[in-house]
Amino acid sequence: MSNNIKEVKPMKFDLAKARPLIKQALKEDIGKGDITSQHTIDPQANGLALIMAKQEGMLAGIEICREVFLQVDPELAIEINTNDSQKVDLGQVVMNIQGRAQSILAAERTALNFLQHLSGIASLTARFVEAVNGTRAKILDTRKTTPGWRRLEKYAVTCGGGENHRMGLYDMVLIKDNHIEAAGGVSAAVQLVRDRIKKKIKIEVEVQNLAQLEEAIALGPDIVMLDNMKPEMMAEACRMVWSSPARDHGQLKIEASGNVNLDNVRKIAECGVDYISVGAITHSAPALDFSLRLKALG
Repeated sequence: MSNNIKEVKPMKFDLAKARPLIKQALKEDIGKGDITSQHTIDPQANGLALIMAKQEGMLAGIEICREVFLQVDPELAIEINTNDSQKVDLGQVVMNIQGRAQSILAAERTALNFLQHLSGIASLTARFVEAVNGTRAKILDTRKTTPGWRRLEKYAVTCGGGENHRMGLYDMVLIKDNHIEAAGGVSAAVQLVRDRIKKKIKIEVEVQNLAQLEEAIALGPDIVMLDNMKPEMMAEACRMVWSSPARDHGQLKIEASGNVNLDNVRKIAECGVDYISVGAITHSAPALDFSLRLKALG
């Protein structure tokens, strides 16, 4: 990862909404108790633990990590050394935990699972953001998230410099191929939405060819999504949008989607799109490796 990655401001995150998930994760792992630690460590023995990065990347989930330890033992003393959305280097210590050794080890794996997964998403997002640097394109996430983890994973995307698409099916209209088929065409689908939803809501239309795009442009949606288009067609699609009256008024944005990876994202961005949605940043991000090292304090 380049040292040119800028520190970004992540979305606001409500830790209280993550507490039930943390509680469930701890119950899943600890169950009736950590029988190994209970039988090898004195209940009153204290320790100092350091969590350090085993590779460079972008940090996300440090407050979640802290909350895991505190749910196990509120008396643990925890110091955070590095904040979310900051780059971490190999060997960098991001957190110190001091207190009961049994408590630290009971929380260890669950805490690291959250930290590694979310930092992995932030780190992969940062690589995509870096790849399109200098173009107009912004990297967006998708709904391809782990069930129950969506808000956390979308938060991690913003820690890496990406932006959130819709949070779910409820906060934006996205008319895709199946909606178009069921409604009887692009125009019919858009008209049905406008007839039935009276409040102001953003409308995006997915198109798969230039004929559908021409029809969509005339309807004046907020965004057109170019789905799985080859670069030559995508470049022509962007020219069509850019030359339309809707674009002159700043009302029509262009999103590219489908089979986006680090090898082709720059070429896609150079076609002139405003957004590139990347499912891989949440569904296929490799974990960023961290380890916890405990020193007994007696």
